[in-house]
Amino acid sequence: MNQTIKIVIAGARGKMGSETVQLIQETEHFELIAAVDHKYIGQTVGEVLGMDGVTAPIYHDLKDCLQNVEADVFIDFTNYETGMKHTEIAIEAGVRSVIGTSGFTKEDVARLQTLAEENNTGVIIAPNFALGAVLMMKFSKLAGKYFDDVEIIEMHHDQKLDAPSGTGIKTAEMIAEVRKPHQQGHPNEKELLKGARGADYDGIRIHSVRLPGLIAHQEVLFGSAGETLLIRHDSYNRHSFMSGVKLAVERVMELNVLVYGLDNILE
Repeated sequence: MNQTIKIVIAGARGKMGSETVQLIQETEHFELIAAVDHKYIGQTVGEVLGMDGVTAPIYHDLKDCLQNVEADVFIDFTNYETGMKHTEIAIEAGVRSVIGTSGFTKEDVARLQTLAEENNTGVIIAPNFALGAVLMMKFSKLAGKYFDDVEIIEMHHDQKLDAPSGTGIKTAEMIAEVRKPHQQGHPNEKELLKGARGADYDGIRIHSVRLPGLIAHQEVLFGSAGETLLIRHDSYNRHSFMSGVKLAVERVMELNVLVYGLDNILE
């Protein structure tokens, strides 16, 4: 690309955010022009993260930030409540957004889709930025046409706040699009401990594992008479998400609507 994409980021001090700042610095046509944080107001991102040459100032309020800088894309890696507020502000300001914050419900996405259409502004909300994970979801949807019985096991680090993960829910949603609703297991089964069979999405069971040492992992296990099919993806570090972040920032520049999931922008 010839055009330099000017970027504002929220959540730069977090693990995904700091990795994204590094990506921006390493990408010739990306430029970090500001950050939003509730701390370190008036300082630069470089001063806070210990990165030489990163001179983007830190603002406390996104609305104020977008009134003072000319941004092309806003990136959010914060939390659910802040992410929702930020996304609405960015859309209303006409700034395209890439949202990696998880926890959005179907109702949230529908409301933001309407807002994006009204403001003719592109948004990408991605439950997972690892391209391998996106392909895992697409492969699972394909398999869902042929296997009625499926369980999802998603495994993340023990600091993750939401369960199931956005990836787990998105995978179940994609499979449900092609699978007839089907209650799995014995019709008279009984949980001796509540939650033993996991969450239930249209009959698809989702199990969440939280342990130190994990980053982001998911397996989708299909079963049929005499066979099983396992589709699995593992992210061993957060650098694995950066190819998807880069793709999303570039593609959102071409959008005037909201897209939920990188699977919808992969060719």
